Amino acid sequence: MFYSLGKYILLLRLSFRRPEKFSVYWAEVMREMVSIGLGSLGIIAIISIFIGAATTIQVAFQLSSPLVSASIAGKIARDSTILEFSPTISALVLAGRVGSSIASQIGTMRVTEQIDALEIMGVNAPGYLISPKIIASMTMVPLLVIVSICLGIGGGYLACVLSGDITPDDYLIGVRDGFDALTVQVALVKAVVFGFIIASICAYQGFYTSGGALEVGQSSTRGVVYSCVMILFADLVITRIML
Repeated sequence: MFYSLGKYILLLRLSFRRPEKFSVYWAEVMREMVSIGLGSLGIIAIISIFIGAATTIQVAFQLSSPLVSASIAGKIARDSTILEFSPTISALVLAGRVGSSIASQIGTMRVTEQIDALEIMGVNAPGYLISPKIIASMTMVPLLVIVSICLGIGGGYLACVLSGDITPDDYLIGVRDGFDALTVQVALVKAVVFGFIIASICAYQGFYTSGGALEVGQSSTRGVVYSCVMILFADLVITRIML
C-alpha cells in the first residue's frame, strides 16, 4: 500500500512540473474541459431531475401527517440534494464515465508505447497527459454539481406539479425557508476534491498499466473502483470537518 502511495505521490509531483510550452498544455486543458463538462452534461441532467423528483415524492410520503407542515418536504429535499445527492452521486457517475475513459486512454497509450515515445522526445509525459485532466476535472465537476443542484430542485418541483402530493407553493416555501449558504460551500468543496480524486487515481492506474488490452480493461476497472471508494471516504471526512 505504501509503495503504491509513494508512486502515486511521485506521479503527481511529475505531473505538475513546469510545462515546456504553456500553449500546448492550455489547449489540452480546454479539450479536456469540453470532454468532461459537455460530454457529461446529459447524463448528469437526467440523473439529477429523476433523483430530485423521487426524493421529493418519498419525503412527502414519509411526512404525510397533519402535524407536519407540507413545506418541510421542500426543505429536506433541498438540503439533501445540495449536501449529498448532487455532489456525491454525480461524482460516482462521473467516476464511471470520465474515470474509466481517462484510465483506458492513458493505459492504451502505455501498452502501445506512445508514452515511451513522448519521453524519448523529451516531453514530460505525466505533465502532458495527466495535469490537464486533473485541472479540467477540478474545474468542470463543480460546474456540473451546480447544474445538478438546480436540476434536482427543479425535478422536485416538477414532481409536485405532476403528482399533487405537495402543492408547488408549499414546495417553494420549503425550498426558500432557512436556506444556509454553507451547504453550497460544502457541496463545492466536495466537488473540487471529488474531481481531483477521479482524475488522479484513474490516471495513475492507466499510467502504470503493463501488458495488453486485457490489462487496460483491468486498470480501468481498478481506477473506477478505487475512485468510488475514495469519493465516499472523502465525502465522510469533508462532511465531518465542515458541518
